[in-house]
Amino acid sequence: MLYLIYPRRMDKTTLRQELTFAGAGLSGVTLYFLTQDFALLHTAASNVGVIVAVAPVFTVLLSWQLLRDQRPTGTFFLGAISALVGIGLISFAGNRLELHPAGDLLAALAALCWAVYCVLTKKIGGFGFHIIQTTRRIFLYGLLFLLPAVIFGPFQLDLTRFAQPQNVMSFLYLGLGASGTCFVLWNFSVEQLGPAKTSVYIYLIPLITVAASVLILGETISWLRALGILLALTGLMLSNRTKQNRPAKQAASQQK
Repeated sequence: MLYLIYPRRMDKTTLRQELTFAGAGLSGVTLYFLTQDFALLHTAASNVGVIVAVAPVFTVLLSWQLLRDQRPTGTFFLGAISALVGIGLISFAGNRLELHPAGDLLAALAALCWAVYCVLTKKIGGFGFHIIQTTRRIFLYGLLFLLPAVIFGPFQLDLTRFAQPQNVMSFLYLGLGASGTCFVLWNFSVEQLGPAKTSVYIYLIPLITVAASVLILGETISWLRALGILLALTGLMLSNRTKQNRPAKQAASQQK
């Protein structure tokens, strides 16, 4: 579908560029989805939701060290803590917290893989290619790296399941919506805003999930989840605050 939308082939690339594409496909498609999906087999979905939300912290730290982005401030970490507590209240409202080391560790690895993907996407944005072209190339490598998991993993190729309309619709939504469209929009955002600022919007995922559950499933919002939403939004706003440029501040004081 991405090729149909933008059928132009990518111009000649260098080995370094192809390695960057491959690294993005390995981290953001192959390893991220494998670690997250296998985490869901070994721990509660609520655990995965909270742990994966640590991805913005990993992203900011990697951007600081590898891309020489702005050093994370205390306000950012305060926002991250507020958001994580809020997401925890949303995820665990009415449920007992249980730790499952194997699954929880896989979820943490998924967050780290996503952070690496965001940093590599920022580098790819500087290559000058169209955003749909780069997303296509990233997915190509991601699918190639998934082949060994399909061959040697616990998967069964049963094409008869596609005779069921609900399975076809699920694959279309995941492929065109949650994968194709979302990755293009995310990569565009990283290119425009940077990986650090884009990644904190991960905190909105549980909020949108709660809103969807109310509108579609008719669920009600408890006071714990309402408090969690407030804390998550507060964390998003705090994490998005940037420190004023110090040299500009000093120059202004000298002019006075």
